[in-house]
Amino acid sequence: MVTAIIAAAGSGKRMGKGCNKVFLTLGYRPVLEASVEAIASCPEVESLIVVVASGEERSASTILEQMRLKKHWQVVTGGHERQHSIANALTVVPEASALTLVHDGARPLVSSDAVRRVIEAARSHRAAVLAVPVKDTIKSVADGVVATTLERGKLWAIQTPQVFESSLLKEAYERAEQDGFLGTDDASLLERIGVQVKVVTGSYENLKITTPEDLLVAEALIRKGDKPLVRVGTGYDVHQLTKGRRLILGGVEVPYVLGLEGHSDADVLIHAVMDALLGAAALGDIGRHFPDTDEHYKGASSLALLAVVHQLLVEKGWTTGNVDAVVIAEKPKLAAYISEMNANIAGVLGIETQQVNIKATTTERLGFTGRGEGIAAQAVVTIIPGL
Repeated sequence: MVTAIIAAAGSGKRMGKGCNKVFLTLGYRPVLEASVEAIASCPEVESLIVVVASGEERSASTILEQMRLKKHWQVVTGGHERQHSIANALTVVPEASALTLVHDGARPLVSSDAVRRVIEAARSHRAAVLAVPVKDTIKSVADGVVATTLERGKLWAIQTPQVFESSLLKEAYERAEQDGFLGTDDASLLERIGVQVKVVTGSYENLKITTPEDLLVAEALIRKGDKPLVRVGTGYDVHQLTKGRRLILGGVEVPYVLGLEGHSDADVLIHAVMDALLGAAALGDIGRHFPDTDEHYKGASSLALLAVVHQLLVEKGWTTGNVDAVVIAEKPKLAAYISEMNANIAGVLGIETQQVNIKATTTERLGFTGRGEGIAAQAVVTIIPGL
């Protein structure tokens, strides 16, 4: 029996994104989901333990529940260091597990063949790791000066999964705790108690998501051979001008004698952008998600509704590429408010201001907008796989 521990907790994990890197999206799904699936798809693995940081248990459990795994799984709270997290997970490894596999939750591209081969090696050698020969020249540096150049032919970059006899791994962890030793990986703990670790050749594609650049490379690897995926959506909305209402456009209150009639704040510009985003993601339109028969949305801020649409896209693995929209109105003049509209929309969508371009035009006094009866807006957006 093989029990797999997926390590998704530890220091240095957030990459400036505001959340654990294993919850970032890679190819329409979280990194953690891809990592778990890579291990769970191996027939030799019978159960899984996912160890996460305190406070992230619910997020991990939700991902695993949605995967509908046919193998037993559980989520365990980790510690401050990776070694402490694995130690916590080891306390719930079943006694019947002859081998324990440890995999980094930030390595989503490991192949099923590599997992199988390292398990087979551990059965024969009691301890085995995936690794690849280093390609760069490695130098030992002290105080900013090269101390020595290491012999590259003997250097290997160690990956995961790493697989060990469960009893040996537990012993190594117990000895490390007694001695106050903190290793850089699981194999280093077995090495220090005299266990020989077999090296199994892995793949350079089995990269660890550590920096934003790693995420881009991983995205390219899972899409190799495919053209870059971009989807486009269009949106259109119109509202009547009336007395007694505020004029809200792009989340900005524009001084004017008339305002737009509508169930919410009637922000015609934001409504067009929302419809375009929903259309690009094939998620219907704003009428489906925010019907004017629902009192919950009466007088609602359209920027708040845009935030809901943004979250819907994130859940489906999308992020906004750019927004290009035009407001069609004879009056009032809007040039002074465009910059604030751009910033409002970009802020809600989590993109840079330069990715949003709002324009304003008239119809030269033709039609209902030309007569000042209403205001219309059109929007075109692109969405891309979320990073």
